[in-house]
Amino acid sequence: MRSAKVVVVLMTLSLAGCSIDSEDLWPFGSNEAATPAPAPAPAPTGSPPPPQFESQPSAAPVSTIGTRQSGTVVGQKVASLRGELDRLNQRLAGQNERLIQVRRATVENAQRYHGTVAAVTARLQLGTTPGNPVLVSQWNAAQAELDRVNGDIMSLSTLANEVASNSALANFVLESSRAAYGLTGAIDEDHRQLAILEDDTNQASVLIDRVLNEINEDISRQSAYVATERANLATLSQAVKNGELFGANLAVTSRYGGAGSAFTTSSTPRGGFTSGGRRPLVVIRFDRADVPYERALYSAISRALQSQPAASFDVVAVTPAAGKAAQVALNQSQSKRFANQVLKSLTEMGMPASRVSLAATTSPGAATSEVHVYQR
Repeated sequence: MRSAKVVVVLMTLSLAGCSIDSEDLWPFGSNEAATPAPAPAPAPTGSPPPPQFESQPSAAPVSTIGTRQSGTVVGQKVASLRGELDRLNQRLAGQNERLIQVRRATVENAQRYHGTVAAVTARLQLGTTPGNPVLVSQWNAAQAELDRVNGDIMSLSTLANEVASNSALANFVLESSRAAYGLTGAIDEDHRQLAILEDDTNQASVLIDRVLNEINEDISRQSAYVATERANLATLSQAVKNGELFGANLAVTSRYGGAGSAFTTSSTPRGGFTSGGRRPLVVIRFDRADVPYERALYSAISRALQSQPAASFDVVAVTPAAGKAAQVALNQSQSKRFANQVLKSLTEMGMPASRVSLAATTSPGAATSEVHVYQR
């Protein structure tokens, strides 16, 4: 009898446990709908960052998010200016893509050029007949490849002008957004959108300057490269005509010279330069843009190195002495910049930087900024 009571108690407890478990497993009130998940927070208004340009540009997305319409006159003005900024960002992205394509084409043309020149040089090194028609044909092909590189420089110049024209649109959007703060009938949201628009326009202006600087650096670098290689091709043409390889490159010619005074391109030219009765090898007058001085500079330095392989050189920035003090100071800065440019051309031609020094002086007889090159 006692055992039967124990069994009844155990069964009662087990049923109670099942009831508790079932309440834990099922939600209270089976007819009620499940609680919906919270909706995501709305995205903030304003346009996303404009295209980002790096030293190796890549295509970037364009702004597609519009501005929240407030219905006011100022809000409509903001929407109109936002459309202009989006159009500017689209233009920048397209110009960025074109820059990538031009750089790729330049690399391919330069690779083909150097491959052809290497084939001609290898054949000349082994020896061949004077005026070998096979080498003449290869030399012509190398010149054509170099002309394509020069054509890429023209494309970069055109692209630089287009990028520079974007500054006008950026300035218009920036000035218009600042002027819109003074319009009546605006709400707080309008002024917030104007602030966002102003920040985005400033970013676009920075990108324009950055891309323009990169393009100008490419133009300067490629122009110096083409000028140097044209001189090398002229030397190679003479070698093909003679049927033998002879060195006229500055790096080879000056290899036997001793060490000179140390120099770095970041150094400030020393002032108070005196020629000591020496006549300059080259006088470069920078009286216009893009002065084609590289060939004359190469020829003069080559002749000097042929007679004295260990020669060192002074690159002197000559500034006109006429004018007010402020103008003279400005001309001095410009002349020093030109001198650094000539120095860069010399090092790219193969001249060791340790054998070139910079100097600066003023001359009452100079009508414009000049750079003189002296042999030491």
